[in-house]
Amino acid sequence: MSDLENKMNSAVSHYEKELNTLRTSRANPSMLNNIFVEAYGSKTPLNQLGNISVQDASTITIQVWDVSLLKSIESSISESNLGINPQTDGQIIRLPIPKLSEERRKEIIKIASEFAENAKVSIRNIRRDFIEISKSEKKNSNLSEDELKRKMNEIQKSTDNNIDKIDKILEAKKIDILKV
Repeated sequence: MSDLENKMNSAVSHYEKELNTLRTSRANPSMLNNIFVEAYGSKTPLNQLGNISVQDASTITIQVWDVSLLKSIESSISESNLGINPQTDGQIIRLPIPKLSEERRKEIIKIASEFAENAKVSIRNIRRDFIEISKSEKKNSNLSEDELKRKMNEIQKSTDNNIDKIDKILEAKKIDILKV
């Protein structure tokens, strides 16, 4: 059962990480986690090329360590689907976070809902795998019928709890996105 809980909790935490990459109207360095830059002959995560910090509620700054990478970092940010236009000032790139339009907020909510659905599918797949394991244990006569039923109820209860967690996280994110 602890293995089941660990797997389901990791699915929920993965979902939370996915949500952090979505842009809300506030500056958040984790928005840049999915941006990779062509540097030194390979795709490198942006956070390995400079210091990323939040200057104020609507500006992210990137202190680039290697000035020769400024152009490729700017183009990678521009090509991402964040809708942010970088502004360079010497070794510092400023990312002003524009206010979200109502249409863009609805698009972001749809993406967050897709992430939630994927997380729920992942949890249901974990449930299915553990139910199959329990049934095979019964076939190998390691479990009685009552123990199998009890174990199935525990698996279902854990599944329901984790799906409720995902729904609550999604609702909180929707409220955050819709805040003007």
